[in-house]
Amino acid sequence: MDCGQLVEYIAKALVDDPDNVSVSEISGIQTTVFELKVAKKDVGKVIGKQGRNAEAIRHLLFSAAAKSRKGVALEILE
Repeated sequence: MDCGQLVEYIAKALVDDPDNVSVSEISGIQTTVFELKVAKKDVGKVIGKQGRNAEAIRHLLFSAAAKSRKGVALEILE
């Protein structure tokens, strides 16, 4: 499972409308940005109280990408 699939799997488990979850990957020279798009009503569930869910997803993403020695970032979009 690659990093994009990991983010998608976690997000689908958190939201009410998993069909509207998509992850796009933008690769740069030193960093890869993952854009997570969810339904507008599910943004709060992905972010969580005080950003705890988003922070946990980011930590898992960083851990999964550690072998590639490339920076990663997660952006949550509506």
